Amino acid sequence: MIKFVVNEEPVAQARPRVTTKNGKPRLYDPDKSKYFKQLVAMKAKQYAPETLLDCPLLLRITFYRSIPKNFTIAKRKQIEDGELRPITKPDIDNYVKAIKDALNKVIWTDDSKVVELHASKFYSEYPRVVIEIRRLGDATRFVS
Repeated sequence: MIKFVVNEEPVAQARPRVTTKNGKPRLYDPDKSKYFKQLVAMKAKQYAPETLLDCPLLLRITFYRSIPKNFTIAKRKQIEDGELRPITKPDIDNYVKAIKDALNKVIWTDDSKVVELHASKFYSEYPRVVIEIRRLGDATRFVS
């Protein structure tokens, strides 16, 4: 199993931007997405296997977003009790896409190797992303 934490505010994969160069369109990542993916990849390199994983994988990602400053004490209590979770944009699948893209050619050969995915988003005083990767045969489930 590979497990690591990226101690930064999660950033969702944004839509690619388009520019033209010599009259031809060119797609590129917005800076915020690009830098976040680079940060995740740098952290992942510390835990990367000797050879890239090329087998069915289970992926668990837990996103902890900052608590909005305007939240009341009552809302903060609900967060502590696990009753209040982020239901606003960005969508969880856009967060996942950024992580999967960042781990391509760092942890696995291609993100198509991920055959089971568990993703959650929460609020926290300490924004971060917790990433766990397992070979399919290593465990049938994740244990919290």
